[in-house]
Amino acid sequence: MSKPASNLVPLVPLPLYAQIKEALRTRILDGSYAPHSQMPSEHELCAMFGVSRITVRQALGDLQKEGLLFKLHGKGTFVSKPKAFQNVSSLQGFAEAMSAMGYEIVNQLRSLRVVKAGRQVAARLNIEEGSPVTEIHRVRLLNREPVSLELTWLPETLGARLAHADLVTRDIFLILENDCGVPLGHADIALDAMLANEDIADALRVDEGSAVLRIDRLTHDADGTPIDYEHLYFRGDAFQYRLRIDREKSTPTTKRAATRKAP
Repeated sequence: MSKPASNLVPLVPLPLYAQIKEALRTRILDGSYAPHSQMPSEHELCAMFGVSRITVRQALGDLQKEGLLFKLHGKGTFVSKPKAFQNVSSLQGFAEAMSAMGYEIVNQLRSLRVVKAGRQVAARLNIEEGSPVTEIHRVRLLNREPVSLELTWLPETLGARLAHADLVTRDIFLILENDCGVPLGHADIALDAMLANEDIADALRVDEGSAVLRIDRLTHDADGTPIDYEHLYFRGDAFQYRLRIDREKSTPTTKRAATRKAP
């Protein structure tokens, strides 16, 4: 047997299979194992990491459950096209969330201009219809592939300060907080699905009529004033929004009231 290529240490909090899983995930996400390429066989991975076949199978099984690998009967295990995800339990910009996961993010600034606010934008930003707003169109590239089209509207006074900011490499959220001194508070988000029109298909390099995830997001500052309204269009084959929800627990007051009403 060849000398193991990785010095996995069993006496650490993560079990061996989890260490192997993380090592393989890193290679998948950084492109060492390209999408649709065949993974090394179980025998090769056992030799590579110096572990048993059952340990390798557990690691591969977890990666398959996560959607990073898929199996073809009689042919072996192959690399899926990784689907990035963002957790919506906290308010983060796209690059802020993706960079923390090891992805390379680049923005294509398609346009930045001052326009008159239409009815929907004016209502969301709580300004008069026809008021000037700054409109920003960007395509977000994840590992050099377009994953989302971002349409943003801000009040003109705030948008003017973004006109000279680095919108190619930075999130608007971070620019607002760090450069403009605007503390962010919360965002209202609505999600649905739609079919890509010609403009969206061209920006995301997908076929017209392809399914995309549409997100309507209105961000408020710490005082509750709406400052940033966005339409975000994500490729359905490349991105997920994830969230955790907890079951609401009954309060003691509710429990007492229920007890009094009981026959």
